[in-house]
Amino acid sequence: MTCSFKFTVDGFGRSLSQEEKISVIESFSFMAFEGPIKMKNPDAEFFVCEEYGEPDNPLPKETPKMIWFGRLLGQGSRDLIDKFDVKKRKYLGNTTMDAELSLVMANQALARNGALVYDPFVGTGSFLLTCSHFGAYSMGSDIDGRQIRGTAGFRRGVDGISANLAQYGLADRVLDTVVFDICRNPWRDGPMFDAIVTDPPYGVRAGAKRLGRKNGTLPELSLKVVDGVENHRRSDYLPPTVPYEMSDVIGDLLGFAAEKLVVGGRLVYWLPTVAGEYDPKDLPVHPVLRVVANSEQPFGGWSRRLVTMEKIAPLQGDASAELPEHAPAHRNFRDRYFSKFEAITPETE
Repeated sequence: MTCSFKFTVDGFGRSLSQEEKISVIESFSFMAFEGPIKMKNPDAEFFVCEEYGEPDNPLPKETPKMIWFGRLLGQGSRDLIDKFDVKKRKYLGNTTMDAELSLVMANQALARNGALVYDPFVGTGSFLLTCSHFGAYSMGSDIDGRQIRGTAGFRRGVDGISANLAQYGLADRVLDTVVFDICRNPWRDGPMFDAIVTDPPYGVRAGAKRLGRKNGTLPELSLKVVDGVENHRRSDYLPPTVPYEMSDVIGDLLGFAAEKLVVGGRLVYWLPTVAGEYDPKDLPVHPVLRVVANSEQPFGGWSRRLVTMEKIAPLQGDASAELPEHAPAHRNFRDRYFSKFEAITPETE
């Protein structure tokens, strides 16, 4: 072979020293590589991987289980996990999503150049970063503007989401972050988003809330004036809210996605469940949404499931999400979590 080339050597199950990598490369000297070595943009790149078993149960380091060799045609972007590592992020909250999972969700949503992605429970904006990195325009909303602004005791940063956008150079990709209750949103009727990517709050680290009063009425605009400013226009004003039960959150989320997604658009969300009680029938369904993927991340007594759905047809009439007839494993999840997942009886339900 007379073209320029390069060798890349790596290990699975343990790290290889630079001396070991050089030794591996030299072991291929019997092959007819006559072209020049070129470390940047070579005509051909070859990859050698020595497999030493699982990282937590490796084989003796002298004995690779398998040696893989081939021409490198393409590679993933695992370096992005380090780039978006939350430990390096200027602004964090107690619900900030792990970088790798945020990237997985952006891929599940098919985030791409020109797509419009929305997070209705934006929190500290993890999904805005990863979706925008892949070229999408993104935006988010939350009922609690303090998370967006970075106030009220969040761990780091006073500039909120905007600090992270500046850190990663993505300010021109994030259209806006706004504050409202998703149940009473201001969006125009009809489809507009290519993807909805979100982690609905389920009450473990942050409880789900919606506008309302304990007596069941909705809050009206207050006529009270303080220092010449109407009460509801004060920067520190917080409207009254009531708990938002998890099964209601998911049902409303599907209904919102069915209306606001374009055909072919995707909804990607996390669903918490009691591990031993989950049944595939727990998932709410909708006539215009089909399940693309449903995978589990276990945590012992509970799990959360990453659910991806695709809109397959235009929404006709007032079709709504079809909720499970039985009590799903995510109903009253917050109470179940803090009661250590005691079994539900007619009396406790």
